[in-house]
Amino acid sequence: MALTGLFGGTFNPVHLGHLKVAEEVINRLPLDRILFIPSYIPPHKDSVEVVPVRHRLKMVEIACRSHPAFMVSEVEARRPGRSYSIVTLRKLKRSRPEDQFFFIVGTDAFLEIETWKDYDQLLRECSFIVVSRPGFGIKSLQKVIERIKPAAILVPGRRSVLKTEKLLPGSLFLLEASTPDISSTEIRKRLKAGLPITGLVPPGVERYIEKYKLYR
Repeated sequence: MALTGLFGGTFNPVHLGHLKVAEEVINRLPLDRILFIPSYIPPHKDSVEVVPVRHRLKMVEIACRSHPAFMVSEVEARRPGRSYSIVTLRKLKRSRPEDQFFFIVGTDAFLEIETWKDYDQLLRECSFIVVSRPGFGIKSLQKVIERIKPAAILVPGRRSVLKTEKLLPGSLFLLEASTPDISSTEIRKRLKAGLPITGLVPPGVERYIEKYKLYR
């Protein structure tokens, strides 16, 4: 059995903030791997500025090369149409029934969990690892947590390693972390304006964007 984190998103483009979130998770929880899952068409976003999924997949693949525990999944990219977490989870469960899955999201995204398709079923079928984002600390989740009533709430310390038996489905793992305030939206704006993005994305991703003239 593998403990697998699921890190979904548009990744338009993937940036160092995404990687920092995944690094915080893998350093503080005993996951075996983290799957980065680029969406085909995101349900909560305007797809006008979203580059084709083949480019986003390749950029995520490049970003993950230096992290042995980070992998790329095409589970959503291969399915035309909008991507929904409950559908993705069940498909992964069918392919790896012995694995235990954990959705990784930022606090800003988790505040909208009640708008997700079949979110109540999703909360029963897997656990969530919620990582603080700039401007959205763990305390901002208090009201939504009171409404959804998770099976358990755990707050891993900065150097703690939780025992596997404590990783119960339906739990919330709340990670207060220091992550850079980087957004894909700002990166796209900089590229359109002809400004540099060095230090915002991995070097290989920057070279890929330049090679294919993305977001110009």
